[in-house]
Amino acid sequence: MSRKRLTIYFFITLVFLTLFSGNIESVVHAENEGGGQLVYVIPIEDDVERGLEAFLSRTTEEAIEKGADHIIFEINTPGGSVEAADNIGTIIANLDIPTTSFIISEALSAGSYIALHTDTIYMTPRARMGASGVINSDGTAADKKAQSAWLKAMTSAAEANDRDPLYAAAMADASIDLPELDAAKGEFLTLTPKEAREVGYAEGIVSDRTELLYELGLSNATVVEEEVTVAEGIARFITNPYVVSILLSLASLGLIVELYSPGFGVPGSIGLISLVLFFYGHFVAGLAGMEALILLIIGVGLVIAEFFVPGGILGILGIGSVIGSLFMSGANIADMTMSIAIAFLVAIIASVILFRRIGLDKGVFRHVILRERTTTELGYVSNENRLDLIGQEGIALTALRPSGVALIDNERVDVISEGSFISIHAPVKVVKVEGVRVVVRAL
Repeated sequence: MSRKRLTIYFFITLVFLTLFSGNIESVVHAENEGGGQLVYVIPIEDDVERGLEAFLSRTTEEAIEKGADHIIFEINTPGGSVEAADNIGTIIANLDIPTTSFIISEALSAGSYIALHTDTIYMTPRARMGASGVINSDGTAADKKAQSAWLKAMTSAAEANDRDPLYAAAMADASIDLPELDAAKGEFLTLTPKEAREVGYAEGIVSDRTELLYELGLSNATVVEEEVTVAEGIARFITNPYVVSILLSLASLGLIVELYSPGFGVPGSIGLISLVLFFYGHFVAGLAGMEALILLIIGVGLVIAEFFVPGGILGILGIGSVIGSLFMSGANIADMTMSIAIAFLVAIIASVILFRRIGLDKGVFRHVILRERTTTELGYVSNENRLDLIGQEGIALTALRPSGVALIDNERVDVISEGSFISIHAPVKVVKVEGVRVVVRAL
């Protein structure tokens, strides 16, 4: 065989091997990059509350039903309700599907607790996680019992996924000093992406979802992005404690103003819409059930019946039923108590102002309050004024000590002497009449 032909064969063989090895590499690469797998991407955004819990419950169940191979939680939250975070953590911990937290911007407070429940954590270069102290709605620190329970929850979440619980504890306890992380003493620990990776709280730093999927070996996987529905968005907004206070205040204010307004107009409509929105949002979020709605309807019916049935008992029972339905629908008893108290305060202030400005001459009150008066000008008198008796004479039918009965013009009349004793059958004379008081003098 000629040298030239051997060179040609060698070149063809080399090209064939190169192409074949390339095909093998591409097949292996496709398998390694998650070809044929299903990935669900679920956002965890804004405040952590019961509406978010309902959203995550629905989307994770859907992921399980569709046979998802991996769930990625894209987190960007400043925190929120401890109770909601605890329930969300339970939802994630009970998943048999591999889970990843992708912290886009921040996972603070309850957000860091949620992230610790996932199998892996990735962060963007600008993200941060931590600052997980328990703070009351008024901005003050929670009591020691609540802080202790939350500290245990944070460390347990870290230990469940083989993470050092010390850093989770430092996120919830400002007294823990970690000089190696250059954390200021007396402040809750907040980790940067680099620090999180160094202490084992993040598996990597990625710039976007595409890079994350590559790191997870899921570049060629089918990605399903979950989104909050309109109803869930409304529920998440309405179940916010601040929004609840506003809605209940608007409801009480609108209904109070309507009582002082003729007919049914804008104030009453605003009050009813606010009340409907409250129960709609809490119903969608899974907080309010049919029992709460039934109790509300009963309460409203009793309050209306109070306008027609005297006594006050029905009104008290109605108001109690309405308040009970609100508590049954609330996500947190303390927050609901505060919201109801604010609504009552608004109602009282509005009632005082309207009573002074308008009085009870308009609105519903004009139909339930008696306006007619039994005045003398209209001919109403409690007793007849007996001025006609002045000067007439008679006899005492009883001894006057100083009061008694006298017979005057053949009529028995209750009389009183001027002060002296008058014996029975003594002749008397009427000297003065003052309303029902007939004064006599012995002759």
